[in-house]
Amino acid sequence: MKFQVQALLAAGLAATAQAHAIFQKISINGVEQSQLAGFRAPNSNDPIMDVTTNDIVCQVPGSKSSAVVNVPAGAKIGTYWGHVLGGAQFAGDVDHPIAASHKGPIAIYLAKVDNAGTTPSTGLKWFKVAEEGLNTGSKKWAVDTMIDGNGWWYFTMPSCLASGNYLLRAELIALHSAYDVLGAQFYISCVQINLTGGGSFNGGSTVSFPGAYSQSDAGVKINVYGSSGQPDNGGKAYPIPGPAPMSCNGQGVGGGTTSSATPRTTLRTTTRPATTTTSKAAVIITTTSKLVATTRTSSVPTSTAPQPRQTLYGQCGGVQYKGPTICAQGTCKYQNDYYSQCLN
Repeated sequence: MKFQVQALLAAGLAATAQAHAIFQKISINGVEQSQLAGFRAPNSNDPIMDVTTNDIVCQVPGSKSSAVVNVPAGAKIGTYWGHVLGGAQFAGDVDHPIAASHKGPIAIYLAKVDNAGTTPSTGLKWFKVAEEGLNTGSKKWAVDTMIDGNGWWYFTMPSCLASGNYLLRAELIALHSAYDVLGAQFYISCVQINLTGGGSFNGGSTVSFPGAYSQSDAGVKINVYGSSGQPDNGGKAYPIPGPAPMSCNGQGVGGGTTSSATPRTTLRTTTRPATTTTSKAAVIITTTSKLVATTRTSSVPTSTAPQPRQTLYGQCGGVQYKGPTICAQGTCKYQNDYYSQCLN
């Protein structure tokens, strides 16, 4: 009996350990591309856990396509994740596309290259174009969005981005064991793309892989279960690793939607106080990450009571957020569409 219990326990642990995923296909404006077309993808669904290795770029080398996929600027791009190459490992696979316990963010990076089909993955400069972390209101992670989409997670390719060849790097971080050093699990593949019909923008702030993350980063080593015992980070914001996504004219470009094919205008808060006027003035304020546009029929400023201020680490913005948008300490920094946070 003791041997049977130990055998069953070992089998259960082995199954849990293999509840992994592989990014293996994209769609462009709703049109699915062939599996692994244009991909640099691993053959195994095992994660990368050491952020200092070259495998953190596009995962352990495996499948390598010679194709370069044409992607229009402004297109809705779907990223497809499966438990194993091909999707489900077997009929009724409960860990397809990934185990529900593997909560975490998804982020999309691009690197400009001369030839996407032949340029090595290492030594490149990457900028982020989309991300989704934790919605503290709904307690929903990007992984939940992807599971709800039967393995699909979507983002909008920036319309302002310059045309040309890029490597696209999609990253999912599973945080169920991230409370320990080398506990976070990184699932990554890269796609060779040729962006068409773009603008003149050459991307945002760049990072290198390896080098962008450290094992001690707040979003890499973290106990997302908190005191609640649930994978919602204890109701606190989750700091997505890496830089904020680039923006076109101050309008954020992000991910996490499975329904709309149009680029999303993301409202981000700023630390700049709003302008006030008397009843003779009509003021329209549009707030984005870096843009505050005002249209006035007259300018008659008056003094008002001090604006409420958010405490350090408190929420200061996001879709449907109605609380303080000015930080008493630090700066209101965008985390995702639904959450901005006061940080130093």
